[in-house]
Amino acid sequence: MHRPLVVGNWKMHGSRPANAELLAALLAARPFAADVAVCVPYVYLHETAAALAGSELRWGAQDVSEHAQGAYTGEISAAMLAECGCRYVLVGHSERRAGHAESDMLVARKAQVALARGVTPIVCVGETLAERDAGHTEAVVKRQLSAVIHQLGHCAAEMVVAYEPVWAIGTGRTATPEQAQAVHAVLRAQLQAATGRAASMTILYGGSVKPDNAALLFAQPDIDGGLVGGASLQAADFIAICRAAG
Repeated sequence: MHRPLVVGNWKMHGSRPANAELLAALLAARPFAADVAVCVPYVYLHETAAALAGSELRWGAQDVSEHAQGAYTGEISAAMLAECGCRYVLVGHSERRAGHAESDMLVARKAQVALARGVTPIVCVGETLAERDAGHTEAVVKRQLSAVIHQLGHCAAEMVVAYEPVWAIGTGRTATPEQAQAVHAVLRAQLQAATGRAASMTILYGGSVKPDNAALLFAQPDIDGGLVGGASLQAADFIAICRAAG
């Protein structure tokens, strides 16, 4: 069985003093039985890399351009992320899909350019509350993932997938372990059909993961760890979640 993975998504939070304190606490809490990473705002990548250098902790970004280079003001390429030592990059987070009108195909292209530069894309999928209430959860997540599988082809097994029900992100609501497991099982079956290697792939759960629910979520057979938002900004909470995964 592969090691679980816990990834902190700082979103648009942080300051140099707070970041340094948080990263120092993570380093002091080692070792973890899970792989641990933080996805930080672009401007903090360099100092995060410096702080974590030489440790087993990894870092990544929260988005990437689909373009390799050019006149794309404000965009950051996969090659730039690779130069910063990024192991991971989030693509298709619901906040990007909704707030920046990112389509399934755009998300798929971003995943492709990341992999081409040796940066592992964490491909986020998830349904809104309206879609869940309408009984469309499975169709939505399978459509979102299918676009990436098609784009990546034989490389699809190299991505990480994160299921984040949109209705549970930053709301305090969390999918029950059974609800989360049901969707993870659907995703793993889809990945198995496409790659034949789903057993070795990592599927994370995200959506208000906290110390008091992490162990039950991570105990599910198809949940391999977590993509953690707000709780990743509090050292004690994030450390507790990392410990629950291992």
